[in-house]
Amino acid sequence: MDFLLDTHVFLWWDAATGDLGREAAAAIADPDNNIFVSAASVWEIAIKQKARRLSFAGSPTEAIGRNGFLPLPVLPLHAERAAALPPLHQDPFDRMLVAQAQAASLTLITADERITAYAVPRLWAR
Repeated sequence: MDFLLDTHVFLWWDAATGDLGREAAAAIADPDNNIFVSAASVWEIAIKQKARRLSFAGSPTEAIGRNGFLPLPVLPLHAERAAALPPLHQDPFDRMLVAQAQAASLTLITADERITAYAVPRLWAR
């Protein structure tokens, strides 16, 4: 299967916090699955690092590679799709992840209940 990690899920996995539920952790660890991390998540992490709202050591881009994940670029199609989503969730990064998951037929691994308002396949992270 193909999965897209919500930003917080990527951070939990990378830090090995133990916050992930068994099913989500198994899906991410399964070598038969493709695990994507969006450029939007890298952007979100970098912004929060700079604002000192997130303590993430190092480079998110390097963490993607170190964890064996696949980078997912933000394409113009994704931007248009995110803008066209109904305003059910105000976080622009999460709206982008929903748009990318929809466009690429990815299952979004998240613990964000607000995302349930959108038609996107998801796997609960907890």
